[in-house]
Amino acid sequence: MPEKWLIWLVGEGRATWIERFLTEKRMLVGLILGQFVSLLITSTGFSSSDLARRGINIPTSQSFLNYVLLAIVYGIIVIKRKRWLKMPWYYYLLLGIIDVEANYLVVKAYQYTSLTSVMLLDCWSIPCVILLTWILLKTKYGLRKFIGVGVCVAGLVLDVFSDVHATDRAKGPNPLKGDLLVFAGATLYACTNVGEEYLVKKGDRTEVMAMLGVFGAIISAIQISIVERTALQSTQWTAGAAFPFFGFSLAMFVFYSTVPYILKICGATVLNLSLLTSDMWAVLIRIFAYHEKVDWIYFVAFAVVAIGLGIYSWASDKEERRAQVAVDNDEKTATDEEAQVESSDQAFQRDGDKLKSGDAKHFPSTSVVSKQLPVFITTMPA
Repeated sequence: MPEKWLIWLVGEGRATWIERFLTEKRMLVGLILGQFVSLLITSTGFSSSDLARRGINIPTSQSFLNYVLLAIVYGIIVIKRKRWLKMPWYYYLLLGIIDVEANYLVVKAYQYTSLTSVMLLDCWSIPCVILLTWILLKTKYGLRKFIGVGVCVAGLVLDVFSDVHATDRAKGPNPLKGDLLVFAGATLYACTNVGEEYLVKKGDRTEVMAMLGVFGAIISAIQISIVERTALQSTQWTAGAAFPFFGFSLAMFVFYSTVPYILKICGATVLNLSLLTSDMWAVLIRIFAYHEKVDWIYFVAFAVVAIGLGIYSWASDKEERRAQVAVDNDEKTATDEEAQVESSDQAFQRDGDKLKSGDAKHFPSTSVVSKQLPVFITTMPA
């Protein structure tokens, strides 16, 4: 059944066709959408890096408009439902605080390190998510997944080393500080992802997006008034500054809205592999747009992270197939048991109808019944 909003937008007939197309062409659609969100992530990095180069350092303000859009678009849907929230409001408040600070730290890192390093080090959220889901959500992981995570961490260490090793200062005034900010932000991103996973499973996806937007906007506004008010007032809003600022917010909103559908269509495996290409898009931008040189260790680090994510995704795919087979077997067993019970009920009902109609030929005669009685009953005295 197509989503209600899709039916409202294009009609039930077209919505059904779109739903069927997404199901039949799942991998193709997943790859296309995956590259779409990969470019969105790259564009947010490009926008933040460009603003940092212009001396515009207002990371919280950049994310504020994204939260406002989430609150308006998804909030309208929640209001139209006219029902109470499924989850307590303070859960969403905590999620909003963590998400706002995660965006703040990662965007702040562009002032100190390169676009490529921020994009690659952001993968640190993957091992953090595994650790948190293992501890908090009791998610089970196989050995292959841990191997993949270990390889990813090795690649991240190489990237940090490339920042320290680089002799050119195009990477930023303090690349090590920038890398540490990315690590902190990626850790908070992991907390946000785990929190969203819990809330979506227990509650509703639209409600989560709406409440994240509401509390994110409120928290961002408070933080802007305290931390960034002076910087925001002194910003020269030329066309060159306004375009990356508003472009960042729009790209973030579309990214937040698109990722849940990719997970629904083709799962986390395709999403992770697709987001990996954002690092290569970042390298191309750095080389051709900024005319910068990329340290050779970065390419080694990228290859190691790619191998690690490949191992992790391959292990995830095998576990998903194994779990699906188990679910199919359970459903088949349950169906067979229901069929047997239904067959027995029908036979019992049929025999009862025959007994009521007096059809005695299908039943044993009294003499036959007496022959089947125990011996002590037939020899009992009168």
